[in-house]
Amino acid sequence: MAEPSIWNEPGPECVLCPPLRFRFNEMVDLPGESSVLARDTGFLLMPDVAPLAVGHLLLVTRRHHQCAGAFGYRMWEQACHWRDRVSGLYERAYGSGELLLFEHGPADSQGGGACIDHAHWHFLPGTPGVRAVLEGGGLTGTPAGHATLRTRFRTGRSYLLVEEEGRATVHPGDGVRSQFLRWAVAAARPGEPWRWQETFGLPESKHRFLRTVQGMRRAIDAERFAAHAGGSTADGAIGQCRDSHQ
Repeated sequence: MAEPSIWNEPGPECVLCPPLRFRFNEMVDLPGESSVLARDTGFLLMPDVAPLAVGHLLLVTRRHHQCAGAFGYRMWEQACHWRDRVSGLYERAYGSGELLLFEHGPADSQGGGACIDHAHWHFLPGTPGVRAVLEGGGLTGTPAGHATLRTRFRTGRSYLLVEEEGRATVHPGDGVRSQFLRWAVAAARPGEPWRWQETFGLPESKHRFLRTVQGMRRAIDAERFAAHAGGSTADGAIGQCRDSHQ
């Protein structure tokens, strides 16, 4: 029997659900629906509207789920597949498939540092050292997998999910500040503003957004060409995702 997915009805103001999904893009004259880079039945891949760096992407659920801890097994596998594909796109765009994955996992409204209670994973190229920032602040991590996150969510414990260097860890998230993991990225790279409200709509932020779209579209075109030519694609890395998230 298939494992049921937990699905939460969205509130009327969820900005990652229709009809508000691209409201922020429209506010600062950024592409909205047309900036979605790829999609499947469960997810949309798109640039962050206030990117911390060129290449900052969001993997957003099409339907309203509170966090990845609410996913059923099949949806978790889909998300892992996307993680591996993003690694391949980064390899094509930037010369390395190394990435940072992070998620604020709210067990209750805006818990775990979340400012939007709708499941989304952040991806950034490279490994800026976010796990070390968390552990240095006393937020000790344990190996992360679907069962671990699901247990935390079902028992009302918010979490912080971090993957760097192919290793995923989950850290306590109750009581942390809003946008905590954005802060941790900036702490690992001093001098960078971290609150999305501080950079949203500014010329440099919009430039990063557009450069991300351009770079990722080129990478997707190269991926498509390789697939048509019979070459390897990022899909072959799915075992790595399963191993690092189990």
